[in-house]
Parts: sequence; C-alpha cells; structure tokens
Amino acid sequence: MSRIGKLPVECATDVKVSTNGNVITFAKGKNSVELDTKGNVAFTLDGNVLTFATLSDSRVHRAFWGTYRALAQNIVTGLTTGYTKQLEINGVGYRAAVNGKVLNLQLGFSHDINYELPESIEASVEKNVITFKSHDKQALGQVAAEVRGFRPPEPYKGKGVKYMEEHIVRKAGKTSKK
Repeated sequence: MSRIGKLPVECATDVKVSTNGNVITFAKGKNSVELDTKGNVAFTLDGNVLTFATLSDSRVHRAFWGTYRALAQNIVTGLTTGYTKQLEINGVGYRAAVNGKVLNLQLGFSHDINYELPESIEASVEKNVITFKSHDKQALGQVAAEVRGFRPPEPYKGKGVKYMEEHIVRKAGKTSKK
C-alpha cells in the first residue's frame, strides 16, 4: 500500500483548487496548473484539503494513487514557495548570460549556444552560477538537465556545467614513464 497516497494535500488559502471531472486545477495569481488524473484515481476536495483514493486494489491503481498525490503536492509547493535549481559553470572562458528569455552560453564550442527558456522558467546568472526559478518542478528539472547536457563535467579537470550539489569523481591524469 502507498504511504504517500494516504496523506492529504493541504493547500494554502491563497491557492484556489477546483475540480472538473478528472482534472484538478490549481491557481494562484497569474499562474494556473492543471493535473489530469485520466480517471486513474479517485479524489475528493473538502475546502482546501485534497485527498486521493484508489479505484481498486490492483497494483497499477495503487501506483497511480501515490503518484498523483505527489504530483498534486509538488504543484501546491511550487505555487506557494517555488522551486530553484543552480548550475555551476567551470572552465576557462566558459560564460553564461541572460537576455530576456534567452540563455546565452559560451562553453568552448566555435559558436555560442542560445537556449530559449520556457515561459514558466526564470533564469539569472551571477559569476559562474546559473539560477533557474519556477513553479513547475518538472519543467525546471528538464531545463536544468538540457543546459547541463550541452557540456557535462569531465572527470579529469572538472570542466563543464554541473549541478551545485553534484560531486564530480576525479580521475588521475597521465603519468610519465621513468
């Protein structure tokens, strides 16, 4: 049985929650996020408390039970506090700059990389640290993974783009024979 699915999702008073069939809509200010359960779980809304239940005792429905509860909690957390991810750029001549909704990266290639940011993502650059902020946890992780993928850190000198909390396992370089 899912232990996550049993927990209720408590929404803040400034987050408006509404249901329409199998779709749950969360709104706060100008941000609005929909969660489509596709009929895989039952849910009830009592005031600002959202609870989920399984449709049957099958393994698939129990998996959806915990998954949709976690997705709903992530949406509520994103709308109230938001999410951030930080990437660190290491390497001589490696730079980043933000121009509107375009992230300009200079990562040692012959041309700059101009990455168009999605609407829900805000980016800022301070020295060699890129900070992404968003209310959408999935989109934030996807953008951070794509930017890291342009130049993943290499194990010899640690050059490249890495997450701030990521630890790069370093390798020894060549040794000379004597």
